[in-house]
Amino acid sequence: MPRPHGGKLVNRLTTVSKIEQVKAEALEMPKVSVSHELRLDFENIAFGLYSPLKGPLTETDLDTVVLNGRLSNDTPWSIPILLDVTKDDASKFNAGDSITIESNGEPFAVVKVDDMYGWDKEVYNTNIYKTTDGEHPGVAKTKRMNPVLVGGSIEIFKESSGMFPKYRLKPEETRFLFKEKGWRTVAGFQTRNAPHMGHEYVQKTALSFVDGLFINPLIGKKKEGDFTDIVILESYEALIEHYFLKNSATMVTLEMEMRYAGPKEAIHHAIVRKNYGCSHFIVGRDHAGVGSYYGPFEAQEIFDDYPDLGIAPIFFRNFFHCNKCGGPQNDKICPHGDEDRENFKGRVMRKLLAEGKNPDPTQMRPEVTEAILRHDKPFVE
Repeated sequence: MPRPHGGKLVNRLTTVSKIEQVKAEALEMPKVSVSHELRLDFENIAFGLYSPLKGPLTETDLDTVVLNGRLSNDTPWSIPILLDVTKDDASKFNAGDSITIESNGEPFAVVKVDDMYGWDKEVYNTNIYKTTDGEHPGVAKTKRMNPVLVGGSIEIFKESSGMFPKYRLKPEETRFLFKEKGWRTVAGFQTRNAPHMGHEYVQKTALSFVDGLFINPLIGKKKEGDFTDIVILESYEALIEHYFLKNSATMVTLEMEMRYAGPKEAIHHAIVRKNYGCSHFIVGRDHAGVGSYYGPFEAQEIFDDYPDLGIAPIFFRNFFHCNKCGGPQNDKICPHGDEDRENFKGRVMRKLLAEGKNPDPTQMRPEVTEAILRHDKPFVE
C-alpha cells in the first residue's frame, strides 16, 4: 500500500472535545459563504483525500501548480483548490486572521488566512483547462468566480452528513479496510455511470494484476440525462454480487465536483485514489474530458510527466464487443475488423433503458439492467 501523497495523511477535523469551543469562536469571526461543491472540497481536504493540502492554495502554491503542475515544494499537484471571495468580503479581514466558512447559511469551518491575492483567470484557464473557451464548463466556472483568492489552512468543526453514509469512507478507513481484506495492491476505478460490459471488462482485466478492486463512483451534482446516484450504486451492487469473486471488490462513494480538466484532472483523480490506499489507478480513453478539448489519450500521456506520482496508472485504449472473439476485447489483442466489433455505446443503452427496454446482454448484464429498471426514473431530469 502506498504512503499518502506527500508522506502523511492530513486530518483537519476538529477534535470532539474542542468542537463547541471552535463553534463559539467562529461566531465572532468574519464570515464567507461558499457553494456546496466547495464545502465538499474542503471536507475532502479535512478527511485527507487531498493530502498534503491543509487548506485553499496560497499564491506561491497556486503559481507553481498552474505553471508546473506541482506545489511549491515540488510535490505533484494538478488541480488548484481555491477559496474565492468578493472584494467586499476581503476588506473585512487580513492575513493572519481567522474567518468562518459557511454554506447554505450553516457555519462548518474556520480558515486561518495566510495570504490574500488577485489572480489572472486567463492564465489559469489556459494552463489548467488548455482553453479559454467559455463553452468549457470549467472555464465558465472560473469566469464566474470572485476576484480575490484566500490561501490558508482549514479546520472543519461540522461535517456534512453525506448522501450515502454507508458508502462514504475516509482514507484512514479505506486503508484499514484494505489491510483487513489482505489487499496489498488495489486498483482504483472511477465512474459516473451504471456499469456496462465494457466497464466490467476493464475492471476484471485490472483485477487480474492486483489483489482488490476499489470502485469509486463520483456522486453529487449531475447533468440532465445522467444516471441518478442511487441507480449507479444499486447497479454496481448487482454487478459485484453476481459477477465478482467474493472479497475481490469493494465500493466507496466520492463526493467531489467534476472539473472536466482532462489530463490535469486525471492526475488529481490518481492522487485522491493514492490517498485512499490504491496502488494502481485505471485511466481510460478521454478520462475527465468534455467535448473535443483534449485528445483521446492525453489523460494517459500526462502520466509521463509524473514519474514520482507514487501510484501506477493502468491504461486502457479502445475496448468493444467482438462477435468473432465472442466477448469484450481491446484493440491490442483483437485481430478482427470493424465489421465484427460492436462498441459499448452508453447513449444507446441509456435510450433503451429510458424506454424501459433491456440492452443486449452482450452490452449490459441482465442483473444490472434489472437493478436500473426497478426505478421509475433512473435518470436525472
